[in-house]
Amino acid sequence: MPSWYVSRGSGAGGAERGGCVGSGPLSVHRAARAVPPTGCLVARSRGLLQQYENPWTIPNILSMARMGLAPVLGYLIVEENFNVALGVFVLAGVTDLLDGFIARNWANQKSALGSALDPLADKILISVLYVSLTCANLIPVSLTSMIILRDVALIAAVFYVRYKTLSPPRTLSRYFNPCYATAQLKPTFISKMNTAVQLILVAASLAAPVFNYVDSVYLQTLWCITAFTTVTSAYSYYHYGRKTVQVINNK
Repeated sequence: MPSWYVSRGSGAGGAERGGCVGSGPLSVHRAARAVPPTGCLVARSRGLLQQYENPWTIPNILSMARMGLAPVLGYLIVEENFNVALGVFVLAGVTDLLDGFIARNWANQKSALGSALDPLADKILISVLYVSLTCANLIPVSLTSMIILRDVALIAAVFYVRYKTLSPPRTLSRYFNPCYATAQLKPTFISKMNTAVQLILVAASLAAPVFNYVDSVYLQTLWCITAFTTVTSAYSYYHYGRKTVQVINNK
């Protein structure tokens, strides 16, 4: 789908059907002027401005690939194939670095969907890793439960924000259509730090049986640091909740 893909049709309902820019050079010219730096177009739907963007960007594809690697990693860890699991984890980390680098340096690769998809992919990957590492007795149950509860609460908040920022009619097809951009998420600084600490603990835990330091006191110290950053991150979202969401729709 090209970056200029927008809704088309006559009247208010026409902006809800997929299509290209209206016919004629003038329509293309007007649409081109409306293209925001993310490679999207803004269309009017029922009196509201509705951003309609191309979801098939390279960063979004990399985020989806990271989601796909999550069950593979979980299976490898449960089967105690830690050498291969460590390699797949490094691959997942590379996709995370790449999607952020591409989105920052190429304006047409940025998207509102990506602002939610990237952290969602991280949360799915981290959740699967912590559950599987707990099953392998490498991470305590209490820490994994804390992380899962936080992530479930954040994902529920994302679905709620999506519902509140989607212009009427709020149908299931429009709600789950990634082309309709309604809000952009901005994670807090402590949340970014927490994600980094959680991933460091995962890497250290995966490497522990490979390099024989499962009972290391340093690993147990890292459990405590991860628990602290997880709680602090959850509080930061509660305290700065509204500041972490930038609504795209405008009346």
